[in-house]
Amino acid sequence: MASEAQGRTYLSLLQACDNFPYDIVPSDTHYLLLLPNDDQPHGYLLPEIVQKMPWTSHFQVNHSTPRTVSVLDSSNGKDTAGAVNAAFSELINICIEQNLFHILDGKHSEPFAIVSAKYPVHMERFAAALFGITSRGAYITAYTQTPEGEMKLWVGRRAAHLYTSPGMLDGTVAGGIKAGSSPLETIIHEADEEASLPENLVRERVRSVGVLTYITATGADFPGEKGLVIPDVIYVHDLELPGDVVPRPNDDEVETFYSMTVEEVQRGLLNGEFKPDSAAVLIDFFIRHGVITADNEKDFVELSMQLHRRLPFRTP
Repeated sequence: MASEAQGRTYLSLLQACDNFPYDIVPSDTHYLLLLPNDDQPHGYLLPEIVQKMPWTSHFQVNHSTPRTVSVLDSSNGKDTAGAVNAAFSELINICIEQNLFHILDGKHSEPFAIVSAKYPVHMERFAAALFGITSRGAYITAYTQTPEGEMKLWVGRRAAHLYTSPGMLDGTVAGGIKAGSSPLETIIHEADEEASLPENLVRERVRSVGVLTYITATGADFPGEKGLVIPDVIYVHDLELPGDVVPRPNDDEVETFYSMTVEEVQRGLLNGEFKPDSAAVLIDFFIRHGVITADNEKDFVELSMQLHRRLPFRTP
């Protein structure tokens, strides 16, 4: 299948995920998030977010270049991680109580590790993008081989009530990795919760097949604040299912699952029907399985590079 439809290409789909400019000097355009006893930044904050944030006495904001937001160690070195966690918790509580940011959606959320930190610290998942820290997720692309040798992929449709990409097509299973959890633990939990796939089957058949990295700046199609910086690490997994195993929704996040041919998935991608990060995962899947090759895709090298961007912060 040609890699263009309605002006979309596989490369343009990846560029929708990896859309943070390469030529920006972040210290000139953003505030750098700093943690105690560490001179490396851990996130990029927009100036308008810094201005609106109800900073407490546990933070120090420097408006001179390079502009920084520093978390202070109120424990004086006795429990730095605990002090940082408490500082973020207090601040995010205030933000939720005062309904200051759309992305928080007025809700508390699970803890996300600041994976670039030298000690175990975290903040609530919904707040992570406000501070520009690295997010981590894990994906499963499940597929079957028909008796005729045709590959068919299991594709979910997101529920209409979800905050991001409601009603769009999605991968088979995906989830953010909570603080203290692992990619494998995440997909085992999500496979049961989203697709009714039993743990023993997933453990036996799932294969870890790589990591995707990119940086997204939220845009016009994002329901919350625009321009937020989201560096992403996506752990990708393949899962070949027996022909008699059918994923079924087990929570309210997935509306239904479709068994789709490679050509149907390609058509859906180029029609813009897939959630952006799921599109990236599927393009990677097609490269690894020889569907997208150097012979049939003019942007083949660029696709491979765009899927593996060097991130500006320490990696896990």
